[in-house]
Amino acid sequence: MGTNRRSFLKLSGLAGFGLITGCTAQEKETSGTKLDHIRLEASKKYNSIFNMSGYAAPKIETVRVGFIGVGNRGSAAVERMSQIAGVSIHGICDIRPEKAHEAKERIKTSGHVATIYAKTGEDWKRMCESDQFDLIYIATHWSMHADMAIYAMEQGKHVALEIPAAITVEDCWRLVRTSEATKKHCVMLENCCYDYFELLTLNLARQGFFGDIIHCEGAYIHDIMDSLFDEKKRYDFWRLKENAARNGNLYPTHGLGPICQILRINRGNKMDYMNSMSSKDFMLNSKAKEMAQVDKQFESYVDKPFRGNINVSNIMNSDGSTMMLQHDVSSPRPYSRIHLVSGTKAFAQKYPLPGKIAIGHDDFLGATEMAELEKKYAPGIITKIGELAKAIGGHGGMDFMMDWRLIDCLRNGLPVDMDVYDAASWSVIGPLSEWSVANGSQPIEIPDFTNGLWKDNLVHDINLTKGGTTQVLKSTK
Repeated sequence: MGTNRRSFLKLSGLAGFGLITGCTAQEKETSGTKLDHIRLEASKKYNSIFNMSGYAAPKIETVRVGFIGVGNRGSAAVERMSQIAGVSIHGICDIRPEKAHEAKERIKTSGHVATIYAKTGEDWKRMCESDQFDLIYIATHWSMHADMAIYAMEQGKHVALEIPAAITVEDCWRLVRTSEATKKHCVMLENCCYDYFELLTLNLARQGFFGDIIHCEGAYIHDIMDSLFDEKKRYDFWRLKENAARNGNLYPTHGLGPICQILRINRGNKMDYMNSMSSKDFMLNSKAKEMAQVDKQFESYVDKPFRGNINVSNIMNSDGSTMMLQHDVSSPRPYSRIHLVSGTKAFAQKYPLPGKIAIGHDDFLGATEMAELEKKYAPGIITKIGELAKAIGGHGGMDFMMDWRLIDCLRNGLPVDMDVYDAASWSVIGPLSEWSVANGSQPIEIPDFTNGLWKDNLVHDINLTKGGTTQVLKSTK
């Protein structure tokens, strides 16, 4: 396994953890270009091959799914997917055989024939090449997402991949062009787009409740610093390596995805440019020094150019609206995705909990008024599957609703809610923020991955005017 393990990890681009963005940590400090390769890639233009927005692939009656990477997220997905009718779990792949077998044990229903792919570090390719799969579900660490998704699409498979979809501008474009060329869906698994309050505010926006939307905010504020140094939770310390080598908003999509949908990004609106700034690192290097005192394997992390504890990024959209994102995974702050929507007629904000809505500057709506609003404006996806999703779980139900919706679209031949343009444009904020931070918070243009097609693309269907036929299965275990 030694050689194969190294081969498997080499693909991640984390060897030495200075290669993630194409230059070493030392080069980042001394190079006069200051990540100008990112700006160069962001300025490139490509002709559209095929418009994947609104594309309905042929129906698949039984979706045969293969999972690559079954640590925390992947193994939970195996369990959820096994409870959706019309799903057949055909394969489970991980570099650690024991994890693949543990994930197989989490299958809740009968009828699945899950082959274990865990002999070599290249087994994920063997899975993608097999004609026994329709959908490849990728939950490895970030830097492997793009290569695996591209290879799977080239082998004729639809792809669902965890967030972010890519960590370089180049890979964002590669995902787009491969999806367009193969006509295979590339769906980023942004579960926060299926949060109940986020869905409510999305439908409110669709119905004109907020009026013209002026400004939105989103975030990923989550103190996970201890887990960064825990290999049981972060295999090979992959996320610590990311934070030790890159300075920017490394995890933008939880906060960004829902507000992009509200602002119709890629579907009548687009993000034009952004800037970004980071605080200095007040905590991560200190933690590395503390850990190195008791465990020598952390000595290599001491005095690395850790990302700042808080990153703030601002985005200007073509319709004149703005967005602000925050990212902080190391400060002792309560969890927050912020989720703020400010319009000419109304306002919404989720954090602090619970989510609240106001129609004037005096105060938020009371509990009775909120209940009436939720009943009136709950989108069809919530009324159809919301309670079942809560019962099955996964971040309060939004994980299951995300998986169910993907399968329902594939089985009914419907356009997916989050297409490859969303995957690319939401993910590209990561490397673009790195460039802006390294260049004194200068603005940088955000690529238009739709090549101008955003002007006519239609919003996705949250009210299930079509589809919604896929059933939920009872556990047989």
